[in-house]
Amino acid sequence: MNISHQDQQILQRLQHNCRQPIAEIGEQIGMSTSACHRRIKQLEKTGVIAGYTAQIDAHKLGYNIDILVEISLSSQSEHSLQDFEKAIEQKPEILECHLMAGEADYILRMTAKDLQHYAQLHRDVILCLPGVARVKSNIVLRSVKRSRGFTV
Repeated sequence: MNISHQDQQILQRLQHNCRQPIAEIGEQIGMSTSACHRRIKQLEKTGVIAGYTAQIDAHKLGYNIDILVEISLSSQSEHSLQDFEKAIEQKPEILECHLMAGEADYILRMTAKDLQHYAQLHRDVILCLPGVARVKSNIVLRSVKRSRGFTV
């Protein structure tokens, strides 16, 4: 899809604050409210805008540890990968899962209240996933930069 400069400006503003009124976005970029609304609807229809979410501060909910978990499977057959990925979808404790090229087959992102909570997640969630041969947990000491959106 061809993204115009105005589309880029709309996307930047929506990523920063998706609750900003369309009239304000249009005013900021020199576009009428109705034209801005049409562009947003077109960006949604084409899938450029995949959805809208609230950013939650996990630390304020008591989740104080971020963990990146490297998983190696005992087999990399298509069936093994499908079984693993299907199981991942059923685990809300796993925030993200990425199939990797490199030493680990997958990297998971999780959060825990404390180390004891993570030990329980490790035992009851990670080790129960099908085909897991090796687990390497990486505790995040400090997040230097978190995603605030995609630059177009």
